[in-house]
Amino acid sequence: LIGFIWLYFPVALKRMLNFNVPPVKNSTGEPVWKVLIYDRFGQDIISPLLSVKELRDMGITLHLLLHSDRDAIPDVPAVYFVMPTEENIDRMCQDLRNQLYESYYLNFISAISRSKLEDIANAAIGANAVTQVAKVFDQYLNFITLEDDMFVLCNQNKELVSYRAINRPDITDTEMETIMDTIVDSLFCFFVTLGAIPIIRCSRGTAAEMVAVKLDKKLRENLRDARNSLFTGDTLGAGQFSFQRPLLVLVDRNIDLATPLHHTWTYQALVHDVLDFHLNRVNLEESAGTESTPAGARPKKKNKKSYDLTTSDKFWQKHKGSPFPEVAESVQQELESYRAQEDEVKRLKSIMGIEGEDEGAISMLSDNTAKLTSAVSSLPELLEKKRLIDLHTNVATAVLEHIKSRKLDVYFEYEEKIMSKSTLDKSLLDMISDPDAGTPEDKMRLFLIYYISSAQAPSEIDLEQYKKALTDAGCNLAPLTYIKQWK
Repeated sequence: LIGFIWLYFPVALKRMLNFNVPPVKNSTGEPVWKVLIYDRFGQDIISPLLSVKELRDMGITLHLLLHSDRDAIPDVPAVYFVMPTEENIDRMCQDLRNQLYESYYLNFISAISRSKLEDIANAAIGANAVTQVAKVFDQYLNFITLEDDMFVLCNQNKELVSYRAINRPDITDTEMETIMDTIVDSLFCFFVTLGAIPIIRCSRGTAAEMVAVKLDKKLRENLRDARNSLFTGDTLGAGQFSFQRPLLVLVDRNIDLATPLHHTWTYQALVHDVLDFHLNRVNLEESAGTESTPAGARPKKKNKKSYDLTTSDKFWQKHKGSPFPEVAESVQQELESYRAQEDEVKRLKSIMGIEGEDEGAISMLSDNTAKLTSAVSSLPELLEKKRLIDLHTNVATAVLEHIKSRKLDVYFEYEEKIMSKSTLDKSLLDMISDPDAGTPEDKMRLFLIYYISSAQAPSEIDLEQYKKALTDAGCNLAPLTYIKQWK
């Protein structure tokens, strides 16, 4: 099922950016130059999928945030990609009144309500811009595709649909309904994009069941009107999988609370856990150098670097699920392979300066010319290989610093033993009390895994001992209080 996200999602976006007309393959004509206006939600959806270069190839000369200060460009069409919120609608109406662009292609991430659509219509009439509003579309793209087999529901305001938000003891029925509606809307958009009606399975008596019931109702309501159904008309994926309905399994996080607390050992999981990694982009802070700063001088600022870890990165695709030591070894092998290729090009260049005109020399020259030509033609590939080696050397080094300073390998092995009920070679109290092993958060995560995984909760005397050790280590005990009540 999910493997098809990558197939349909970029196509849906490209279709939208081409004024909702399918892009013509092998088209040699110049694209129509246009401006892309998005909100933060639209930006998050587009950024993992389309690079700035790809946007430019599609004719996007400018991409701007809806609520930024924008100058009028009266002879250029504008493609809007925003959530249909009150603030966004007001700003779009203001753009119409200010006559910012030649024409307006309005694309809403989720379905817009009739009342808000009427607000836009009234603004267009008031601004005498009805003919300039070229198209209005509900795109049903309210989810973020990060990989060809993974998507997330949101990035902006994600704390509003988090585990914590759903399990707050003071949550009201209205707030819970809003959270459920947000989740259901994203899942509905996903299946509309895929063009498939799922068979839904869930555990009873949980938030997962609430989502399942609401999603089921929304799907049925849409299918009731065959003429306007999003699954039977000329939609992107409609009918493609009608012969096989996919299975949607909804589970509650409470089934397994230990796993998200578990320290990890694979490359992608470590990057996500210890570095600043969002929407396939990792941000690293690098020291400005080892030079000594003169007394009284302002300390040098740290350089910030961003790297995109995407599907086009072959090394990432191959090794993101590998244990970290294997990744470090693979980076070294890639570096040695690159150096060997680089040395070969240098050697061929030096041979090209061969002297003498005997037959052997000419024959060797001819043979090496062919080799050098081959080497030069593979130069772009070699440069890309070098870029990826530098990228993963920097990322892996940053991860390694965290592993060494926090002893994450020790935590990983210890937690594995706790979760698999194996014999522990060191007491938990010693691990928590060790000042050199991990941050207060690491220690708290370790203890919570022990507490959740234990068949029987520790006695009150033992628990007080652990609490004292955790407090001495600088831990906040609020998570333990919650897990104690949960258990």
